[in-house]
Amino acid sequence: MGNDPEESSPLLTKQVNADDKKPNPAETFAQTLPPTKPSPPVCASSFGWTADGLPLGHGSVVGEPMERTQWDSSLFACLGRNDEFCSSDLEVCLLGSMAPCVLYGGNAERLGSGAGSFANHCLPYTGLYLIGNSFFGYNCLAPWFSYPSRTAIRRKFNLEGSCEAFARSCGCCGSFVEDELQREHCETACDFATHVFCHACALCQEGRELRRRLPHPGFNAQPVLVMIPPGEQTMGRSVP
Repeated sequence: MGNDPEESSPLLTKQVNADDKKPNPAETFAQTLPPTKPSPPVCASSFGWTADGLPLGHGSVVGEPMERTQWDSSLFACLGRNDEFCSSDLEVCLLGSMAPCVLYGGNAERLGSGAGSFANHCLPYTGLYLIGNSFFGYNCLAPWFSYPSRTAIRRKFNLEGSCEAFARSCGCCGSFVEDELQREHCETACDFATHVFCHACALCQEGRELRRRLPHPGFNAQPVLVMIPPGEQTMGRSVP
């Protein structure tokens, strides 16, 4: 007969239908898995920047603002604190009172302004100091030259500025402080005013802060490895 055995056999048709009804193990395993939640989109506009040009999430969770630290000592703590830097604080106080040019040059040198930074900062400061005292009777010109160092210290160590400290203490001007650009302009103006009206105290506070945070560049010399040749060796014969 010319009929196809697959079409003429009813038993074969039932067997094929039964095989189609068997569950697929891969589909069964996929159905048992819990549904996955889509990840939330990342909003790039929520990221900000610090005054130093670093992202707010630098060193922490991305997008989490870095907390600004406070100065180690207050502006009017001229004698410093009673700790291991007590003698250094007294030295800073004497230099700020009698030789502010030396203290300012040392601060610039510790801050890492480059080779010859002490002379490049101390000599111009001395000239402005002498001109101000000679023609105006007080040191009124040198603060215009030295106040950027306070801004550099504040940005380098992410220190709290005067505007932010005032807003934190009184609880006002919150929206003004939240704006990075406006706050930085205000902090720079406060740095200038601090050097103009409290120049000696500002230099001393910066000197105490730098001496606690940064070693003197002269102490960063690399150790020299000295090779000592071995002594003369002789072969002796043991006496029986």
